[in-house]
Amino acid sequence: MVAPVITGYYRYTDIWFEWHQALPDPDDRGPLKACLAHDALVHPNHPLRKEGVDGAELFMGTLQNYETRLLFSSAQVEYLRYWLHAMKLTKTLIPLPYSDCLLTTSSLRHVSPVQYKTGGDLRSALKQIEKNNKRLKGANPMLNSRRDLFERVRTFWSDKKGAWCALDFEAWDRDHTLLTEFGWSVVRWENEKEIQEQGHLIVKEHQNYFNTYVDNNREHFAFGESEVVSRAVFKTRIQALISTLQEAGPLFLVFHDNSQDIKYLKSKAVDAEIPDLIFLLPDATPDDGIFVIDTSDLFAALEGEAGHNRRSLERVCRHLQVPCSYLHNAGNDAHYTLLAMISMASGDPLDMQREKRWPSRTGATNTVNGSQVGAGVKVDFRPWEEDSDFSDQEGAFGSVPSGYDMKTGKLLGGDGDDAAS
Repeated sequence: MVAPVITGYYRYTDIWFEWHQALPDPDDRGPLKACLAHDALVHPNHPLRKEGVDGAELFMGTLQNYETRLLFSSAQVEYLRYWLHAMKLTKTLIPLPYSDCLLTTSSLRHVSPVQYKTGGDLRSALKQIEKNNKRLKGANPMLNSRRDLFERVRTFWSDKKGAWCALDFEAWDRDHTLLTEFGWSVVRWENEKEIQEQGHLIVKEHQNYFNTYVDNNREHFAFGESEVVSRAVFKTRIQALISTLQEAGPLFLVFHDNSQDIKYLKSKAVDAEIPDLIFLLPDATPDDGIFVIDTSDLFAALEGEAGHNRRSLERVCRHLQVPCSYLHNAGNDAHYTLLAMISMASGDPLDMQREKRWPSRTGATNTVNGSQVGAGVKVDFRPWEEDSDFSDQEGAFGSVPSGYDMKTGKLLGGDGDDAAS
């Protein structure tokens, strides 16, 4: 019988520190070590260089205990040993690392490619990964679940499969059973071509109901023409939308704080014929089914929120630098919700993405229900980043400090260096 070929991943640290030391011929160790050097890996002429990638492409994996590791694929390791021998840099075909070092897919929650342009970027990444793993020891299970969700959404989005539809309802704020608007924003793929759709419905019979406590922005849909329809048409249009989108394969319904919108979907005013909604995402991209994705959970993972606090859509968009206006229009809210999801799902792995968005802004210990949990992956946002009206409150609460860099979150001195604390 032919033994099955087992593929997987090797820890970067095992390949870099251990592989060359285990080679039986000392003369083979130098060439391997040189080929694995940080600056060598990112060189345009490196044998592992991938076409179209500016630098080195490796892999970021999450172990079953939620720790992250930088990885080489087994295919990269195989190719490297063959290349070294073909170039006559090693006397023989060097042996593979010990089989127990190989991480199969069952050992990992998820894996995704990552790129590094310079050797310095690679060295910094290794330090950051180690730091994050230490900070996450003993992290709250809710934070671990959110982090796992974040990476699964990134994986599913990169597969470009099915339809991703953000939905939003608006109801009269003095009677939440009385729906006034519905908005949707969709991204799907046909023959690998991305198709975008969005729309906004206003219930004709409820046009004269105006909110008391929430902004009235139903006339300010920014992404097309609003449609005024009867309650009956409102109902059938939503039902038809859900039914049609299911034909594209898996349907990912994207909400921002989903509980109320899902109630509206199942209410008599809509009565959408949908099977059981799936809130736990599978290990691999599904072929069918309807799955719920909540941008408030995704952002909580990104900012390192271990508690029950949920950010408003406006604040999520602010922190992700997604421009938005005329919120509380169902069409606008749906569109901004989808843009926020795409901003996170199309970015780097979670910890890399957080560090790029808010460099050096973590480190304080989190406290949840009076107990310290995690070890500092919570982003420290400044007051002026949190509140759009902060500049209007300068007299009472102070202003943004002079020399504050809004992008990096650092306070700079006159010479451009970090100011002394």
